[in-house]
Amino acid sequence: MSADAGRPAFVDLHTHSTASDGTLPPEGVIEAAERCGLTALALTDHDTIDGVPAARSAGERLGIRVIAGVELSAFQGEHEVHLLALHLTHLEGLEKRLSELRASRYTRAQKIVDKLNTLGIPLTLDEVLQQSNGGAVGRPHVARALIARGMVHDFRGAFTKYLGNAGSAFVAKEHLSIEDAIAIAHEAGALAIWAHPGDGGRRERLELLIAAGLDGLEIKHPGHSSEDVKRLQALADFFNLVPSGGSDWHGAPDGSRRLGMMNVPLKWLERQDEKVASVASSQSAP
Repeated sequence: MSADAGRPAFVDLHTHSTASDGTLPPEGVIEAAERCGLTALALTDHDTIDGVPAARSAGERLGIRVIAGVELSAFQGEHEVHLLALHLTHLEGLEKRLSELRASRYTRAQKIVDKLNTLGIPLTLDEVLQQSNGGAVGRPHVARALIARGMVHDFRGAFTKYLGNAGSAFVAKEHLSIEDAIAIAHEAGALAIWAHPGDGGRRERLELLIAAGLDGLEIKHPGHSSEDVKRLQALADFFNLVPSGGSDWHGAPDGSRRLGMMNVPLKWLERQDEKVASVASSQSAP
């Protein structure tokens, strides 16, 4: 899909909907993309692809290309690594793996609620699940439930006091190895992209991920400094990794993360398309 004459074409390859912890339904995300003038958008909800069909339907209606994606939380040793699986094609086989990850999210949410109860906060799991509205449950939904009860004023307070790593109700995630996360992406026909590596995106760690099959780097992200962007771009160029970028948008109308704000060029998506085609061709060769 081409941009209007004389107008640069931008894409956003990292967004969330109510299928996980975003605030807009999948079709609402695509409608917002159309208002922003985006050419394409990747829906990358946490541990679920439930929002992809509705997003694609809206994309067909509005002329926005929708890339099927998912964000996975994995670990490289003790370091947490978020992985974007972009350009998913084998959705049926992927769903079983994702349902297992969502089950671990449910268990974690119950443990957090139990901890909050021991602290004298009478929150229930049902209140948390109401906030997730059937989507993959996570800490943001616990935070919203706490805000709704008047226990904290905002997300910052919820995570600082209770849900963050140093919070009194923190519960660690079950560990999915980065090798397994990359394998999940590849089994689904997707590219494995290291999401928002930030200052941790250094050559030593990157080489280990490349050995595990990493395909690309998220270079543009609201959490990256200009120095991060320059370093990550240089690393991507050196190791011939596909570039990616996005707003990591969860639906906020303003603030530090707004849809399309990263001005990710269409040519980066075209690089990814070329990589997907190259991998598919090599796999089909006799």
